[in-house]
Amino acid sequence: MKGHYPLKSKDVLSELARSKGIDSWGQLTQWIRKLPYGRNKNRSDLALVLFEEKGSCSSKHALLKKLADLNGIPNVKLILGIYKMSSLNTPSIGTALTKNGLNFIPEAHCYLKIDQSRFDYTSPSSSFNRIEMDILQETEIEPDQVAVFKVNFHKAFLKKWIIETKLGFDFDELWEIRENCIRNLAKQLPAN
Repeated sequence: MKGHYPLKSKDVLSELARSKGIDSWGQLTQWIRKLPYGRNKNRSDLALVLFEEKGSCSSKHALLKKLADLNGIPNVKLILGIYKMSSLNTPSIGTALTKNGLNFIPEAHCYLKIDQSRFDYTSPSSSFNRIEMDILQETEIEPDQVAVFKVNFHKAFLKKWIIETKLGFDFDELWEIRENCIRNLAKQLPAN
């Protein structure tokens, strides 16, 4: 059982986690799940999740994957999924989509695949089951890819989707609609 794996590595991130009273994988996942949702000052510095005590789906799951690797916890994969974000599977986005005549917008979301099951530790109310049927694409990534690669992958997916669907939006318009969804979501999830 993954929860019983101790955080025994002597690296900086593991030491920092232990300084917060986190001694095992199970404690770590629950501590991360309870952290407020919010973007960190620097997407590339995973330690900021521990220092700032907040994070996004990307930073929280990248930190979990990094600590799993550092502590020899097997079969933990970081997944970048593109899913059909809608007010049905992500109610906190509000009316940003429907105001623009959209039923959904492809959104990039990070989560973990442990053995063959998927886990979302973004917030206490997050559950992969909510988006499972709306996954359009999944790819395994490394923790250092949540900054630049994830954003570029998402933007490329959206640009292709705009051409395929012929919805009449240009990329900047669609990205702004998406940003409004994320702002609404950030207001609804616990934050600092």
